[in-house]
Amino acid sequence: MKLHIRHTTDYRYTEPLLYALQTLWLTPQTGPTQTVNIWSLGAPQKLFDQPDTFGNTVSSYTFTGQPSDNVYWSLVNAAGEVDTLGVAEFTDAPTLPNPYLFLRATDLAAPHPALAEFGRRFVTPPASGGRVELNQLLALSQGVAAVVGYRKDSTNVTTTALQAFEAGAGVCQDQAHVMIAVCRSLGIPARYVSGYFYAANEPDLASHAWADVCLDVATRRWASIDVTHSCLIDQRHVRLAVGTDYNACPPIKGVRQGGGKESMTVTITIEPVGV
Repeated sequence: MKLHIRHTTDYRYTEPLLYALQTLWLTPQTGPTQTVNIWSLGAPQKLFDQPDTFGNTVSSYTFTGQPSDNVYWSLVNAAGEVDTLGVAEFTDAPTLPNPYLFLRATDLAAPHPALAEFGRRFVTPPASGGRVELNQLLALSQGVAAVVGYRKDSTNVTTTALQAFEAGAGVCQDQAHVMIAVCRSLGIPARYVSGYFYAANEPDLASHAWADVCLDVATRRWASIDVTHSCLIDQRHVRLAVGTDYNACPPIKGVRQGGGKESMTVTITIEPVGV
């Protein structure tokens, strides 16, 4: 499926903005699951790109102003066209980190005995370096979706996997974190994926997150699983960035001086091309 995506982040301030440093994870990569035909990224100042450890393109810019400049807004635009291939199982390039890196505990997706106990209902933990069955992981994703029901605005970006699991509610980010943390609790490498999801006439679903789970460490084989929809990713999914958890690849992260109170409006539109 060929999808055209436009992603706008509009910041507004009550006082003049004096300084800002922002880092963007808003550039999708061509790979086994998709082909990026064209992509552009715009920001208030010149962008500087560099790759990160996980193979993402990370862009950053710096703004410096004076109170007399009367700058009360900041706008970041990302847009482009991506061919989604409907591929959910793939092998990592040898230049990417060893899968064992994604067993490491992180603030938002740390292993826990309660998560391990839950995970054993669905998955037989593999021996060291062993393979894990995809059908078991899909069953686990369905189990996670059942115990962490999707509830808009029930959590925030600091909510941990254990907190969402115990509360029984969250959004796609939380469901992905719980899936990842359960897998790590069972000795299965797993990582966080940010991206887009195409659903006709449902713009609230456009910004999305899911999990990559390693099927076989020796061959670097992974499966990309959408916990929210209890399925493997398909042609509706556009992969944006990957990391150990949300903190490793948020769409935008930054610091600022001045500006007073900040408000942010995010608008994402996804349209199929040639349909």
